[in-house]
Amino acid sequence: MNNYPFNPNETIVVSGIQSSGALHIGNYFGALRQHILLHQQHPSYYFIVNYHAMTSVRDPEALKAHTIEAAITYLALGFDPSKGNLFVQSDVPQLNELTWIFFCLTPVSQLEKATSYKDKVAHGLSANCGLFNYPVLQASDILIYGGTIVPVGADQKQHIEIARDTAQRFNHTWSPDPPLFPLPEAHIINDVAIVPGTDGRKMSKSYNNTIGIFDEGKQLSRRIKRIVTDSTPLESPKDPDKDYVFALIRLFASKDMQSEIREAYQRGGYGYGHAKAELIKLMTEYFADAREKRRRLLKDPDYVLDVLREGGKNAQKRAQACMSKVRELTGLITTYSP
Repeated sequence: MNNYPFNPNETIVVSGIQSSGALHIGNYFGALRQHILLHQQHPSYYFIVNYHAMTSVRDPEALKAHTIEAAITYLALGFDPSKGNLFVQSDVPQLNELTWIFFCLTPVSQLEKATSYKDKVAHGLSANCGLFNYPVLQASDILIYGGTIVPVGADQKQHIEIARDTAQRFNHTWSPDPPLFPLPEAHIINDVAIVPGTDGRKMSKSYNNTIGIFDEGKQLSRRIKRIVTDSTPLESPKDPDKDYVFALIRLFASKDMQSEIREAYQRGGYGYGHAKAELIKLMTEYFADAREKRRRLLKDPDYVLDVLREGGKNAQKRAQACMSKVRELTGLITTYSP
């Protein structure tokens, strides 16, 4: 028991964000906001998942740029590297070794039922093995650090269940008493299930329906004006609960302001153009401080890389401790040290 790498009574927060493009407000409300909050409360490991991004990104320069941009976004939104670890997924090569071991435990039928995979393929993404096996690598991302809390969007809940199943299979097969891996729990904000995109579907880079966290000025205005609405005349009452613009306003507005806008919808004379103008104002104000901090970080790339290096060093140390025990338990021998 003494050489087990994880303390069963310790809370460890683990999660990541994909580096496949500019991050949007769906990423923020579905994940990043929780990440920033939780890293102030518990030991945490947050990473930019550039391995996962390779399921769709083929441009090496774009992958590098998106990776750094994701790190800057974390820092601009308030991530404090003195309180948690921020790093790049590919700085922890032990992940791939653990993923192979998990492949050998995972039924193909379980991955065939993954709704996220089926949804992405249905919307045009290539049905490659990386996309199909995405949940297994995600399980490694979580379990290799002994993750117990995983802040994710609601659409990722099934993947956390797969990670729990994977931990249980490993523990049952090789480490029943005491179990090596704790069972992670999804941490989801109940009042933000799915953030709608400009076309009403879930906001996603894959659907080209996003509004960027740091969009401003004409770019922000253009994106918000693209939000689909019905043809109810300006003077007529409208149902705010059926409107995508109001769904986004609810994310940024105070309770009092939500009530005022709701009443305006219901009494008529308040058009979707009015609502979109209000959303532009709310978003501009909400991210003003983060936008300014991002501008400063863009001028100091060495600081951003230093944060990632330090986080990666800490993550790899913990991952190596895990893999040493995994090799011992599974019988994978190591006959030399590089």
